[in-house]
Amino acid sequence: MDEQSGGRSLSRRRFLKAVGLLGTGAAAVGTGLTRLDPSALVQRASAAEAADPKAHQWVFVMDLRLCDGCEKCTDACRKQHYLPKEQSWIKVYKLKGASGMEFFLPRTCQMCENAPCLKVCPVKATFKDHEGIVLVDQAKCIGCRICMAACPYEARYFNFDTPPEAPASLGPARPEFPVPQQRGTVGKCVFCIHNLRFGKIPGCIEACSMEALFVGDYHLDLATNGRKTVQLSKFIQENDAVLYKEDLNTRPRVYYILGHGQDLGH
Repeated sequence: MDEQSGGRSLSRRRFLKAVGLLGTGAAAVGTGLTRLDPSALVQRASAAEAADPKAHQWVFVMDLRLCDGCEKCTDACRKQHYLPKEQSWIKVYKLKGASGMEFFLPRTCQMCENAPCLKVCPVKATFKDHEGIVLVDQAKCIGCRICMAACPYEARYFNFDTPPEAPASLGPARPEFPVPQQRGTVGKCVFCIHNLRFGKIPGCIEACSMEALFVGDYHLDLATNGRKTVQLSKFIQENDAVLYKEDLNTRPRVYYILGHGQDLGH
């Protein structure tokens, strides 16, 4: 059944069609999670639209109330990108909140709008595309690993060894789909932008049996986990979204929902 808000249908079908995917309160002590300023989402959406009014501006939302730490997202990402076992582009941490209750936090690249990794790359191998996705051109990367040191989320990985072999049918590696990884270079999550642009949900979201992970678009103000669709701004604000290490002014595009006892709707 479609959800309604302000007369706008928020059905999964409408969201997928719109983005081209159809048919083709309190901080948790010690976690680095801080409460989102309600005005921040509007400001960021406006800034994204000013930068490129015709492009999607992708974000992730992770509902930690639902995450059970199963790591299916990690396994799916590793399989889709032919990563070695020691690389986890989406890593799941077990943390403790202010009340002492344990919870799980999937950490992927935060696609920072003020990305430290981008600023320090001496050869401009790290760049941001028109849809807000921070990528690595491994053909340019010299393996200096300065970007790894700059990333406060530890979301980058160095390819010390030759990566697992990938089918030739996947075509040559490219920043949007860096498969196979190149030895001596740095790799990271790409939000499965290759999926988003060719009619598919990101692999981690598709694999999440708890339906805890969402991909959204600032412009459409919608987000989906592949099963249901929500209004992005309302979902974030009404469910007490937080940001990871926002105090560092990285302006991440991954939102986490800790919640304060809201009805999960199940």
